[in-house]
Amino acid sequence: MIKPSPLLEKKVLVPRGENQAKSFSQLVETYGGIPVEIPLIAFRPIESNQRLQACLKALDTYDWIIFTSNVTVETFFSFLPGQQSRPKIAVIGKKTAEGLAAKGLQAEFVPSAFVAETFVEEFLPIVRPSLRVLIPKGNLARDYIAASLRIAGAIVDEVVIYETFMPEENRMKLASMLTEKQLDILLFTSPSTVDNFMGVINDLELRGKLTGCIIGCIGPITKQKLLSYGLPVHVSPEEYTVKEMIKSTIAYIEREEL
Repeated sequence: MIKPSPLLEKKVLVPRGENQAKSFSQLVETYGGIPVEIPLIAFRPIESNQRLQACLKALDTYDWIIFTSNVTVETFFSFLPGQQSRPKIAVIGKKTAEGLAAKGLQAEFVPSAFVAETFVEEFLPIVRPSLRVLIPKGNLARDYIAASLRIAGAIVDEVVIYETFMPEENRMKLASMLTEKQLDILLFTSPSTVDNFMGVINDLELRGKLTGCIIGCIGPITKQKLLSYGLPVHVSPEEYTVKEMIKSTIAYIEREEL
């Protein structure tokens, strides 16, 4: 007799935006869980401005462009008219590299772990004085990579290309699901999703409704954000992917059931 998956029939929060939720939800369903899509984060391109246009016009003067997520890839190329010469491309994460590949482009640098600190450590040997680097980013993104490369002598331009926000209509949906105990597992993919989640929890005084929920995340920065709110972190895989987070959640449940 085949043993049922520990995730069977458990309701799993999928906090990603509509365009990013599909693969997450499919993985949850693969392991027998029930995905509950409540995007805690959404993205909108900024209005084109002089700063952005200047960077696009000077694109061929950069040695490298660094993409930290699929959102930056999709948004950046929505601003870019037609085909033109581009610098070498570095990315953080397999999914970002795959997003580039879908556009017929190849990432020439991908770190061994998908976090900014590892990226910097492994990219620094490439840096030489006056290396020119462009980093498209969201309005809430950290400046760790840019700051670290500047210290090493690179000339780094950061340009904000999208804004991050919490979809207002999802606040009450989340509150309702928690109040009715309709979420068993809470999985977070970024510090911003944690901040927006806790904004709802604190505003509506719902912290007590988190009792019994399994909480997991991707990456040390997101884990630290959860801990800063006083939440337990039951799951935090060494490989920073949704698939590993779900597999680690299953392993955690199995251990708890022994």
